[in-house]
Amino acid sequence: MTNNDKKRQRGLGRGLSALMSDVSLDQPFGPDPVASEFRGDRLMPIESLEPNPDQPRHRFAEDKLEDLASSIREKGVLQPLIVRAKGEKYQIVAGERRWRAAQMAQVHQVPVVVRELNDTEVLEIGIIENIQRADLNPIEEALGYVQLIERFGHTQEQLAKALGKSRSHIANMMRLMSLPTAIHGMLEDGGLSVGHARALVTLDEDRALSIARQIKAKGLSVRETEKMIKAISPVKTPKKRILVPEKDADTRALESDLSANLGLKVAINHKNDGGELTVSYRDLDDLDALCQILTSNPLDVSR
Repeated sequence: MTNNDKKRQRGLGRGLSALMSDVSLDQPFGPDPVASEFRGDRLMPIESLEPNPDQPRHRFAEDKLEDLASSIREKGVLQPLIVRAKGEKYQIVAGERRWRAAQMAQVHQVPVVVRELNDTEVLEIGIIENIQRADLNPIEEALGYVQLIERFGHTQEQLAKALGKSRSHIANMMRLMSLPTAIHGMLEDGGLSVGHARALVTLDEDRALSIARQIKAKGLSVRETEKMIKAISPVKTPKKRILVPEKDADTRALESDLSANLGLKVAINHKNDGGELTVSYRDLDDLDALCQILTSNPLDVSR
């Protein structure tokens, strides 16, 4: 195991299943002191919390926050935020949207679960939480998978099992990252669907971008897009078979005699105006033995 592999393993901290159990902590915050103590829940003033500057998600749609704020005004914050101690305050690990919406709803305290987490685990949990969000755009989702695999060493199979998605879904989403940046923008603003993008993945960048613009301008469906791509893709013609004439009995017999004498595979390709004789050796010892035979013991193939 290399030093990088060891560092990566240490960076994974408590493992994906443990991190998932934190992010999936969706029990309503209740007044039962026993249950609250068991989960480590507590109410914490809004001003005691601060967002994580390295949070993977930086855009928060105002209309979505307003909807969440309305829900909080009516029902309160049902899912505790995950936080860690950071200096004199607590840094939000998961739940920044709830924290922002609670401020909009003029709620002064929110339920939290305090965890001891290192910087790597904080970033990992932030990515996992974002992937689980329903309003994530395709590029944000794809980027989340790429980060979890490349930065933290998880496999597609592990992510599929932990996140409740198929491995093929994760693989297909990750392939979207190979598209030009301009197409990423179209996916982010809803100008293209994932179905459109998947059809474009097989094309070179210039052609993919040209068709993407046509899709957006003409409002083409996924089926129409696939039909267009099929029409412009070159049709592969089958390669012609090169017929090799069958060797005669004398040539095969000579190959056999030479192979027996040398202990190596011999091939003779005879043509009208000459030909070639090929001797195949397995290693340098075979080559050395062959050189000795050729330089000191002339072959007698007449027997």
